[in-house]
Amino acid sequence: MTLSESNGTGSGSGTRRVRTLWLVAAVAYAVDLGSKLAVVAGLEGRSPVPVLGSWLELRVQRNPGAAFGMGSATTIVFTLIALAVAAVIVRVSRKLTSTPWAIALGLLLGGAVGNLTDRLFRAPGGLRGAVVDFVAVRDFSVMNLADWAITCGGVLIVVLSFTGREPGDARRPRERAG
Repeated sequence: MTLSESNGTGSGSGTRRVRTLWLVAAVAYAVDLGSKLAVVAGLEGRSPVPVLGSWLELRVQRNPGAAFGMGSATTIVFTLIALAVAAVIVRVSRKLTSTPWAIALGLLLGGAVGNLTDRLFRAPGGLRGAVVDFVAVRDFSVMNLADWAITCGGVLIVVLSFTGREPGDARRPRERAG
């Protein structure tokens, strides 16, 4: 038995992690796309729908910018960033052996592709489309499920990084020298 087989980093293990990444990304993307199609068809042009009083509402809003509506004049920059993120994740996935990293990167990829789809195919199109946001949190922001996937994936990446887990490390977190 080789070292890679004994510590769970053999090619079969890595393949399973890559499949996990793609499965999580596909689910995140499908949920985001389905939710956007549903809210555009059922809620656009209508009054907000209270979910938790005025604290949480469903309200359709088109956002050409980034979080909190910033950068609406630079939509193409966010499109290029989403393309770069997707390319980096695909590249990193080749060496992926950690299930938590597969989940984190899958969430990030699914969310990035969800918002990228809007940038490519929603008006005005051509890398400048406005993202459909619809989850309105009072005194905070209006977001979509892709944004939530990106945020959850990002938080998980930070946690994994602080605990010493690496994408190509299927073992327990590394011991800190002290």
